Amino acid sequence: MRNILMLIFTGMFAVILMACGNGESDEASGDVENDTNTEEADPINLKLGTIRTEDDPTTQAAMKFADIVNEKTDGQVNIEVFPNSQIGDVIDMFSGMQSGTVDMVYEGISSYSWLDGAEVFNIISLPFYWEDYEQMTHVLNSEEFETYFEEAAQNTGVRVINAIGDTESRQLTANRAVETAEDFKGLKIRTAESEIVQKSMAELGANPVVVPLSDLYMSLQQGIVDAQENGFITVENSSFHEVQDYLIQTDYIRDVKSWYISDDVWNQLSDNQKDIMYEASTEAGELQTELANEVIDESLEFLKGEMEYIEPDLDSIRDALKDLAEEFDGNLWPEGLYDEVEGIRNN
Repeated sequence: MRNILMLIFTGMFAVILMACGNGESDEASGDVENDTNTEEADPINLKLGTIRTEDDPTTQAAMKFADIVNEKTDGQVNIEVFPNSQIGDVIDMFSGMQSGTVDMVYEGISSYSWLDGAEVFNIISLPFYWEDYEQMTHVLNSEEFETYFEEAAQNTGVRVINAIGDTESRQLTANRAVETAEDFKGLKIRTAESEIVQKSMAELGANPVVVPLSDLYMSLQQGIVDAQENGFITVENSSFHEVQDYLIQTDYIRDVKSWYISDDVWNQLSDNQKDIMYEASTEAGELQTELANEVIDESLEFLKGEMEYIEPDLDSIRDALKDLAEEFDGNLWPEGLYDEVEGIRNN
């Protein structure tokens, strides 16, 4: 009897061991299945907005970016481009990236400072400060600004993947010649509704006036304003050359196109997908620069045939505004930033 009980007990123990072994095997196979599911996860579909028309270099660059990302991620990240403010203007799309209704935007870095927590980028819009696109990107790609970009992403919920892509600078047209800082005195100039711009023009002795772009042609024609500040392409497309005599190349406000993304979306991407996005943004940003410069050069050549072209003494203008730039320090951007940027520019 005792032997029979021992046999029964031994058999039951063996069954229990087999059950445990099967459980571990099932769990292990479950792990493999989960890994496979991770690799074959559902595609990530993202909406990228621009405020530019379908044929604008910005939108064409955005389309290039989407194609590269879609291809290099094997369709795991699909980006659809919405041009011409289809999903809102810049402010709407920034808000959308914060709330989760918009994923990405391609627009100037100067717009970043409109968000609370990214005020450091106000310095990008300092009039007559930047000599060229290369100087701006040198500063934006510095170690110091790498920290500022990261802080802004944490503060705003909107991240800049890459700041790359030259774009149309703001110029000056007028009904009288402007060659030095002195020539701004008494000039009634239409400007953007921006504190930094209006104070700068007032410092030069001009009278800044805010006029909607839709009303600007008539305002110039009727003498409500003497001058305006838009890029060559806008001057040509808006026919301002018909009501202005002088084309003054000031490049007084420059910008750099930037690839914005919701920080929540960014954090959902794998490291490999992030690398692909950065590489794609670089290639597409270079296309933006190439296409934009072609169109800008064409507009400039056309306008030179319609207006008297002037290359002003920009150094005299910068000297006249130097004290004002230092006054902005600690007000429009963090204190000490102006000197820091000066150091980076001159390095």
